[in-house]
Amino acid sequence: MKTTSYYPVIMTHDVGGTAAFYTSHLRFKPLFESDWYVHLQSTEDESVNLGIVGADHETIPEQARGKASQGLLINFEVEDPDAVHERIVAAGLPILRSLRDEAFGQRHFIFADPNGVLIDVIKPIQPSAEFLEQYADGAAAL
Repeated sequence: MKTTSYYPVIMTHDVGGTAAFYTSHLRFKPLFESDWYVHLQSTEDESVNLGIVGADHETIPEQARGKASQGLLINFEVEDPDAVHERIVAAGLPILRSLRDEAFGQRHFIFADPNGVLIDVIKPIQPSAEFLEQYADGAAAL
C-alpha cells in the first residue's frame, strides 16, 4: 500500500466548536466546511491536516456512531514549544502537563481540545544517555 496522505479525524458532537478551537489556537484554516465535517490544514505547513467529523453522521459505521473521540493524544512537533505554550496560556486554556524537558528526548507540554483529546506540543531534544541507547541509529535528536 502506498500512502499518499495521512491525518487524524476527530469524531465529535460539536464539529463547529472543535474546528474553531483548532483554527484559533493551533493555526489551522478550513479547506472544506459543512455541518457534519470540516477539513483543516495548517497555515504554516500544508502537509499537516486534521479532519473533524460529527460523531452521529451516517458515514460513521453504526457500531461506532455517536461515540466522540477519547483516549487520543495528538502530537504536534514544533520548532518553539515555549512560544506555543506562552500563546496557549495567554488564551486561558488549562495546561495539563507543564512545559518540561524529558530525559527520553522531548521538550513538551500537554493541553486538551474541547472533546478531551490531548494535544502534546513537542520539540525533540537530546535524550539522556540511558534513553539514547533505546533509539535506532540516527533517530535521536542531536
